[in-house]
Amino acid sequence: MTLLSVLDLSPILQGSDVGQSLRNTLDLARHAERLGYNRYWLAEHHNMRGVASAATSVVIAHVAAGTRTIRVGAGGVMLPNHAPLVIAEQYGTLAALHPGRIDLGVGRAPGTDQLTARALRRTLTGDADQFPQDVMELLHYFEPAQPNQAIRAVPGEGTRVPVWILGSSLFGAQLAAHLGLPFAFASHFAPAQMMPAIAIYRQQFQPSAYSDAPHVMLGLNIVAAPTDAEAGFLFTSLQQAFVNLRTGQPGPLPPPVEGYGERLDPMAQAGLSSALSQAIIGSPDTVREGLAEFVARTGADELMVTSQIFDHQARLRSFQIAIEARDELAKVAA
Repeated sequence: MTLLSVLDLSPILQGSDVGQSLRNTLDLARHAERLGYNRYWLAEHHNMRGVASAATSVVIAHVAAGTRTIRVGAGGVMLPNHAPLVIAEQYGTLAALHPGRIDLGVGRAPGTDQLTARALRRTLTGDADQFPQDVMELLHYFEPAQPNQAIRAVPGEGTRVPVWILGSSLFGAQLAAHLGLPFAFASHFAPAQMMPAIAIYRQQFQPSAYSDAPHVMLGLNIVAAPTDAEAGFLFTSLQQAFVNLRTGQPGPLPPPVEGYGERLDPMAQAGLSSALSQAIIGSPDTVREGLAEFVARTGADELMVTSQIFDHQARLRSFQIAIEARDELAKVAA
């Protein structure tokens, strides 16, 4: 049975505020826990008026404290923005508060523009090219301290917080394989290299102290509703958000608009079709068929479902339809 997990950017809705977004996030996490989702990850983005999860470790603490069993983590921390020691201390603290429930996905993109990235780290040494060394340093801090070790992560040392490599290219796949770490691919917004990345990761994977076999998790947009038409209508919020981001006008998540996609110019339509080509949008039957096809094609061990829906109750319903579709597929397979 393919595991389902949740990726949340804690979207700030048009006409709403950060506080309500974070309350919605906790409500969705509790809903996902009741439904049987495996993990709940928050994403780091900065200087974006539509994302409330910029202080990712703080939001993870909020969600972990308000749930009981679901794994909670970062999907992910953009490591070039931070000193590895600080991240080790933050996630070591979370692991001490919630033993066995904290994950740490790390990526090498800044999650923002270059000016904001410089403001975050305030040094020119925060370089994406240093990402492999930063990952290795981070892993070192999570190991038990050695005698006379000069720099120790307290909290953090000895916690062995599970670290995932996040990527949208072949680089992340190669690094995850080399280090023997689980790999999450951002197919929910950058699917072009998904299949080659999966193949490289599985072919080159080297068993390690962290994992004895490859584990592939794929990001997947699912917007589910009672009918295909309603799901397509709800999906227009995400379409608008993508177009706004790509045209340099990011903002709060807008309400759905009837017929939005059909009114776009051909270039914008092509961009949306490319970025969101793996999205599953529709009724329970459509979602079930889409899940079966996607898993059969990719062999994914786990799917990280994201669903940017303006209406919170419709968003809760979408996640319920998605996992019910997965469960029905599992019954058929059994």
